[in-house]
Parts: sequence; C-alpha cells; structure tokens
Amino acid sequence: MSQQPMRLDDCSLTRREWLIRSGMGMASLGLAAMVGTQQAQAEGPINPLTPKKPHFPARAQRVIHLFMNGGPSHVDTFDPKPLLAKYAGKELPKPNLRTERKTGAAFPSPFKFQKYGKSGIEVSELFANTAACIDDIAVIRSMHADVPNHEPSLMLLNCGDARQIRPSMGSWITYGLGSENQNLPGFIAMCPGGYPIQETQNWQSAFLPGAYQGTYINTQFTNVEKLIENIKNNFTSSREQRQQLDLLKELNEKHWVKRQRDAQLEARIQSFELAYRMQIDASDAFDISKEPKHIREMYGSGTQARQLLIARRLLEKGVRFVQVWHGEGQPWDNHDDIEVNHRRLAKQCDQAIGALLRDLKQRGMLDSTLVIWGGEFGRTPTVELPTPGANAGKINGRDHNHWGYTTWLAGGGVKGGQVHGATDDFGFQAVEKKVHVHDLQATILHLLGFDHEKLTYRYAGRDFRLTDVSGHVVKELIA
Repeated sequence: MSQQPMRLDDCSLTRREWLIRSGMGMASLGLAAMVGTQQAQAEGPINPLTPKKPHFPARAQRVIHLFMNGGPSHVDTFDPKPLLAKYAGKELPKPNLRTERKTGAAFPSPFKFQKYGKSGIEVSELFANTAACIDDIAVIRSMHADVPNHEPSLMLLNCGDARQIRPSMGSWITYGLGSENQNLPGFIAMCPGGYPIQETQNWQSAFLPGAYQGTYINTQFTNVEKLIENIKNNFTSSREQRQQLDLLKELNEKHWVKRQRDAQLEARIQSFELAYRMQIDASDAFDISKEPKHIREMYGSGTQARQLLIARRLLEKGVRFVQVWHGEGQPWDNHDDIEVNHRRLAKQCDQAIGALLRDLKQRGMLDSTLVIWGGEFGRTPTVELPTPGANAGKINGRDHNHWGYTTWLAGGGVKGGQVHGATDDFGFQAVEKKVHVHDLQATILHLLGFDHEKLTYRYAGRDFRLTDVSGHVVKELIA
C-alpha cells in the first residue's frame, strides 16, 4: 500500500479527472502536467492593485470627490446673478429653456455674495469657510450635462454614460494607477444612511475586473465594526486566519486556472486577501480619535466632518480615490424651501470642506491631491410652480437645471483663484467656455497623467473609455 502523503490535488478531483488518473489518457495527462497548468498555478493571479505608472508625469496622485447629491443651486452658491433681483417675481425677458417641469418667475437668491481672497471671486455666504480657500480653487461656472433627471445625470458624471452599465470614474482611475496601499481598497465610496439613487452603480467596476469596484462605507456609524462589517474575527487568531486563507487561496487558484482564469473568480480571490489585510489598516484609518483635538475641532462635528477627516486619513494611507457623498437620498434636491434647506445642508459641510483644503495644504498634500466639488446638475434661476407631490404647493424652490451649473476643482495641478466660463445673466445656461461632463472627466484624467483617449479597456470587441467618444481637456484649468 502506498504511504505517500495526500496531496491537495487529490481532494479536488472531478469525476473525469478520477477516471483519467485511474488509467485513461496517461500520456495527455503527463503532457498537461509538463506545460501550461503547472506554470499557471505557480504564477497565480496578478494583484490588479499593484501601483502603475500613468501615460505621462502626473500633477495629481489621488482624488477626493465631494459629491453634493441631488443638485445644489449654482445661483445660490458659486454663481451670483444680481440681475435676478431686478426681475424678482416677473417673467424673464427671454424664453425659458425647457425644464423638467414648467417654472415660474425669476427667483433671486436669498443669500448674500461677497468677494474672497486675492482673486476676488464672489461666493455665497453659505460657503464662507470654503471661500476662505478660494485662491486655491478653480470655479467652473459653465458646466452642462445632457438631461435634467437624477438617474442619467448621476450615471453620466460617475460613469461617463447616462444609460449603459459602464465603469465608474473611481474604477477607471484605480485601474490606471493601482493603489499605494495593498492593505486597503484603491477606491472607497462613503455615503451615510444607505445607498443613493442608482445605488452601487455609482461606484461600479462594470466590465473592469472586480478589484476596481468601489468599496461602500456607511458613515452614519462611528464604530469601526459597524462601518466595515466583519472587520474583526473574534474566533480565531491572526496566525490561524492566515493558515486558513493560504489553504483557501491555493484551492481557489486551482479552481481559477481550470476555468480559463475567469475574471470574477480572480476578483473573489483578491477580495479574500484584501479583507484579511484590511483588519489592521482599516481599523486605524477610520478611527479619528487618533487625530489631535485641534484637528478634530477644525473639521467640526457631524457626519460630514467625520467623513472628510476619514477621507484625508485614507489618502495618507495610499487609497487612490475617495468619493464622499453628502447625505442620503436627494439632500440638495430642494424643489421647495430652498432658503431653509440649502442653509441647513451647507452648514453640515462648509466648515469641514474648508478644513480639508487647509489641512491638505499644511501637510503638503494639496499639490498632489485633486479635490472635486459638485453635484449632477444645478437648479433653475426661476421658482418652481406647485406640482402635486413635488414641492408641496410651495413657491420657494428651484427645479433641476442641466443647461448650466457650477463645479469646482482644487489642488492636484489645478490653477486656483480663477473663474472659468459663465452662464447667461440669469444663470439658466452655460454660454462662455462651456464644459461638458466629458470635458471635466478628460481634464481630471489629464491631471492624473492620462490621455483620456488612451486609457481604455477592451470589452465585447470594443475599446471603451470613461469619456465614451468625446471630451476635451480644459487646459485653462491647469497650472
């Protein structure tokens, strides 16, 4: 009787493999063992998050996307329109553009604007703390999208296509650059209170390997074990976990090789490894109690302040792309009571955004960190008329407006202290130096060292890219 020790291969035989080893096809089996299979098993899956070089020297190395979900009003935040006061309560002198619903008379902003910094850029009182850093900010007042609906506009901004399932911007960037920390995901999406509209599609990897998918964190929780489920194993030691994972990895890799290196299997293998490694680094990154008291006070209190402080800590640990959602649902989607609601929402995030910009700058990180602020579209300069179920019969809010709105960029090679483009005198549509969403995406990729036309992935016989078949780099925004 053979006394040879049992091999792992013998524990995972299919019926066909058992018959072959029983005497059928020995020659072919021997040949297979000499080539391909053993070599592939030895190599194993390549870690897709290994750091990579961009096409050319990059100005930015990492990104924070501050996403104001629902569409903040540009005429109440970063695009003052004093002429609206002259026409308050009256019809605008030229025909309104088609909006999602019929809108009424001109609605001047209830908020005061003033000039800030050496650049003298006008900003609403809502964002006074952010405006203190205006000389580091490039305000794009001529953004425009395709439609005035949340779902397609969210997909266009986050994934480059309003209808089809496409990889998100964070996934593309992580695909292109990899991650600087193999113990944390390369792309993290923080959204308190649950998923937004379109849910996980906002940070999906689609046809890119699953390792580039955004990792969702529900930041309504403060306890690390609730922030990241199953982050700690209370039943086995670290050594025992490592042994279990090594065995699982070996089994999975054999399974992977036999199935033509299936991408979904590879992503699963990588996720097991990443989950194990995250137990140390993730717990540390999300624990803001380790920050000095004066830093925590600078950011302020509340969920948004905690999110932004965590975001900075994640960037320090090498996470490539952090998307920070403000609230749940549609918090900036103020079809009524815009004065009350916009003031409340801005109060939740303005102090923390200003603190983030100052904090990054004093740590020497702002030059290599690209900060993006904005929503999926803006809002009309006219009041929205009462609509059943939409604005509770109140005439004090604004409808969706994709024809013209504001986004701003800071750090990461951006030329700060400037206003790029303009909307018309009333803020209805972009009229000067117009910037489409694909132009913004092309510019973001350029700052990260990529030619947006060459950062592609072949799928279904076609080379796909974030900007689809359009997009131009806005060179005036680059320092």
